[in-house]
Amino acid sequence: MPKVEIKHLTKIFGKRIKPALELVKQRVSKNEILERTGSTVGVYDINMSINEGEIFVIMGLSGSGKSTLIRLLNRLIEPTSGTMMIDGSDIAKLNKKEMIEVRRKTMSMVFQNFGLFPHRTILENTEYGLEVQGVPVKERRERAEKALANAKLLDFKDQYPDQLSGGMQQRVGLARALTNDPEILLMDEAFSALDPLVRREMQDELLDLQASVQKTIIFISHDLNEALRIGDRIAIMKDGQLMQVGTGEEILTQPANEYVRSFVEDVDRSKVLTAENIMIPALTANIEVDGPTVALRKMMAEEVSGLVAVDRHRHLHGYLSSDSAIEARREKVPLKDVLDKMPSVSHDTVIMDLMPLIYDSPTPLAVTKNDKLIGVIIRGRVLEALADSTSDEEETIDV
Repeated sequence: MPKVEIKHLTKIFGKRIKPALELVKQRVSKNEILERTGSTVGVYDINMSINEGEIFVIMGLSGSGKSTLIRLLNRLIEPTSGTMMIDGSDIAKLNKKEMIEVRRKTMSMVFQNFGLFPHRTILENTEYGLEVQGVPVKERRERAEKALANAKLLDFKDQYPDQLSGGMQQRVGLARALTNDPEILLMDEAFSALDPLVRREMQDELLDLQASVQKTIIFISHDLNEALRIGDRIAIMKDGQLMQVGTGEEILTQPANEYVRSFVEDVDRSKVLTAENIMIPALTANIEVDGPTVALRKMMAEEVSGLVAVDRHRHLHGYLSSDSAIEARREKVPLKDVLDKMPSVSHDTVIMDLMPLIYDSPTPLAVTKNDKLIGVIIRGRVLEALADSTSDEEETIDV
């Protein structure tokens, strides 16, 4: 079961809501509904699901409905129709008191403008949500200090917001949201007010934090590069409607329509596609089983001059060249004694960062995931990917 499941969610602003809703059901366009009823469709019949523990980015241009949608999810804006299920329970049916409890315990929100109280210290800001809930002073201080420690801000706990940089203030906002230990974190363009360098640092910190806390994060952004960098999946909206939901790879390579295609055409794919996208299968020698004769036979069969050396658990141990295998057979030593070092990269390393690594390497690059070999990258694949990226840019210019 998805953590969040949205079905036929619609929000209409205006006085003639019922006739506008009927037109939505008939799939009449947003502009025509406005012309015929005077009502504006903020969110138009949205259907999507969000998995537990993923960073789900909702993006679009100004007026696309993305901020309205996230405010519907915690009912800062009331829906006109549809269901919003969290763990199978429809929060659209909850009364005001029940919804307050959901906001306190199940979901927290991080805003673009930080939302810190200027007259409260950093620690007091962080523990505020627990204070409202009536949590005893000692417990809430401990939980707030733990959240600040995770955000690397504990040393600043007695300072005030105006004594911190914008990036540090946003980290306080994030720590405050996490102090309640919510299951779902809503982030409405949380980094867009920051300088580019600080923004990238915050993206890194969010990814590092997510690796340890594993929250379900719904992140609003208008920046496609940001969405591609942090999102497990991305939803693209236009005029209140959902255009496409998919991974960054799917949206770049399989755009659902012309709008999505034009939306992503200016993206530098070398900064988005990863090692896992361009790797090829690795030809391996198992150093726990194979001897030099078997290794040389594999090389002859595959017409290659080297193999990646792994153990039975596919942990990387190095590179075995044909010369080294011949030496091992001549000296009667195990393969592990003659291995060359082999550079490795994580599966999520972007192509742009691979070029300097492979340029001077005498061997392919090993690609690992969870400390296990999953493939290799050869120089030609990197050059091919970079050429494809250049071609895309030239086509955009020609058009």
